[in-house]
Amino acid sequence: MRLLVTLLCSILLCFSAAAAASSSGWQQAKHLQAELVSEYQTVQAGQSVLLALHFIPDEHWHTYWINPGDSGLPTSIDWHLPQGVTAGSIQWPTPQFFSIPPMMNYGFAGPTVLLTELKIPTDFAQKELEIAAKVDWLVCEEICIPAEASFQFSIPVSENAERSAYAAELISKAQASQPQPLALSGYYDIAGDSFSAAIAGLPDEDFQGFFVAATELVDHAAPQQLLFSEGEWLLRQKLNTYFTQAPEQFELVLVSANGQGYSLSLKAAEHLAVAGQLETSNSGQALWLVLLMAAAGGFILNLMPCVFPVLSLKALSIAGNSGQRKQQQSDALWYSLGVVLSFVALAGVLLALRAAGAAVGWGFQLQSPLLVAALAYLLFALGLSLSGLVQFGLGLMNAGGGLTQQKGAKGSFFTGVLAVVVASPCTAPFMGGALGYAVTQPPALALLVFVALGLGMALPFLLLAYIPALARLLPKPGAWMDTLKQLLAYPLYLSAIWLAWVFGRQTGIDALALLLCGAVALAAACWLWGRWQLSQQGKAEPVFAVGFVVLALWLVWFATPTGLVATSAQATAAHWQSWSAEKQAQLQAAGKPVLVNMTADWCITCLVNERVALNTDSSKAALALYDVTYLKGDWTRRDAAITAYLHQYQRDGVPLYVLYWPGQPAEVLPQILTPDTLRQTLERLSKQ
Repeated sequence: MRLLVTLLCSILLCFSAAAAASSSGWQQAKHLQAELVSEYQTVQAGQSVLLALHFIPDEHWHTYWINPGDSGLPTSIDWHLPQGVTAGSIQWPTPQFFSIPPMMNYGFAGPTVLLTELKIPTDFAQKELEIAAKVDWLVCEEICIPAEASFQFSIPVSENAERSAYAAELISKAQASQPQPLALSGYYDIAGDSFSAAIAGLPDEDFQGFFVAATELVDHAAPQQLLFSEGEWLLRQKLNTYFTQAPEQFELVLVSANGQGYSLSLKAAEHLAVAGQLETSNSGQALWLVLLMAAAGGFILNLMPCVFPVLSLKALSIAGNSGQRKQQQSDALWYSLGVVLSFVALAGVLLALRAAGAAVGWGFQLQSPLLVAALAYLLFALGLSLSGLVQFGLGLMNAGGGLTQQKGAKGSFFTGVLAVVVASPCTAPFMGGALGYAVTQPPALALLVFVALGLGMALPFLLLAYIPALARLLPKPGAWMDTLKQLLAYPLYLSAIWLAWVFGRQTGIDALALLLCGAVALAAACWLWGRWQLSQQGKAEPVFAVGFVVLALWLVWFATPTGLVATSAQATAAHWQSWSAEKQAQLQAAGKPVLVNMTADWCITCLVNERVALNTDSSKAALALYDVTYLKGDWTRRDAAITAYLHQYQRDGVPLYVLYWPGQPAEVLPQILTPDTLRQTLERLSKQ
């Protein structure tokens, strides 16, 4: 019996000695106990050793991650090691969220192990590896208690290293709790008041949240948006109130629904520094100059082909009221009010969606196939009215096209509304900078910029109404007005065709066929309604007209979700390639010159520029001569990656043309291109 007791004591003493050789022993502090443990109980020169700082806090108490969030402090370790021995940084477990409204913190509840790797030099000649560390931490529940402790122990150095059985399970659990490192990196942007990132190649997981290791970058308590789109995870969160500078690189931890963490490196998007300079420049820009730019852009919008057909309706009205100055002035004021309020409403919706995390920009409403189809029907119906098939304003169509043709305040106001809706796909010169400035400012300033834009667009009618000399230039009313009204139907038909083409690009050829069938039904409804207006007898025509309108709307509703979703048209020649941030980065890293064109099928300015300046034989020859890769990004349907790219250059809509020449800063080309713009720019850059 004595022999058995002696043997058991010997075994316990051996385990105690082994544990003592690989552990500092426990230290007790308020609401937390800690120890420092070594992976090995004997070491040899030239090897690496993991040290585990083991925390066990009381129930409901927690410590903090490298980025503690809105409050707290991360644990820090001050190592005192023999000469030549080096310690790496702390290897953190996957953190947890701790919501303490209105704050959000990141840290660890329950037993926590922080690993650090020591490297022993090959010429280490000491018999003992003396390890000493001073550790500072903060442990919190509703109150926080700072604490510190010193840990010290020695590990024998021998020819053969021996692992510690005492530490094996602890370190194994610590490594399992760490986020799984991924051999990929993503890119992030600062867009307006939000942080956004696009990451491709992630594991097939349902990610529920993310942690950024960079402090004072995001508003920790703000909602996080995580969206999977076209093979990429898109992340978004509001910027921190104290955000000052974007880090070049930092660690991001993504957490899946089952709690598994994944870590990767996020890098600043290409030319983020340039975007920062632009933002600084814009923020320091005189407000009066921005408002002047917005007004000039709105004025030029009147010349855009997507706006002219609608404005022609109001031009006829003003011509018809020549000699009635008060009526002209009233019409101009109501038209201006419709324009300005519509711009403000669009701005309000855009800013609200931005605040909610949606990736939208100027012209966003025409990214909805349903709205595109509705506008196509409306312009087609207006054209039929101008052609004399039907007269709106007597009943059914009173809420749509008829409102724009009524005389007086109501007709003028809704003509302004329709003009703004149709004008939104166009970006006139000076508008880009003004819109880019607006979306980076507080809501009040942003709305002021949109008011200036609306006033600029309404200015021609205000000038005609309030300057008699200009009004006298208008021809006197006569029979010519009816002829002109019928002629103006054709620009409306062409506009409806353009919108139908956009709809087809968004949804597919089958959906376009259904839209055209709906247009036939709408024409039949207008014909029946016109017959009833002439006779004012019977009820069959109105009933059938309403039925055909319902049929037209149902066809569009049916076509949109079931149609084949159209993708960006693929290049039929080696002239251009589809844009992606990764492709652009690869080309630039290889030292290739790159031209990026951000466009959309509903953007008239974009299509004209491509036809006149980018798809010409001279431009193709210039691209080939200077070995420029032409990348085209299609924003016809909503694309968060393209939206983020636009924000880099303080733009909120298309077109945007950026030329990247090796060794030179990115050059933004004008919004209106001439046939020689690209060739001349390439020639100049090649000589620098």
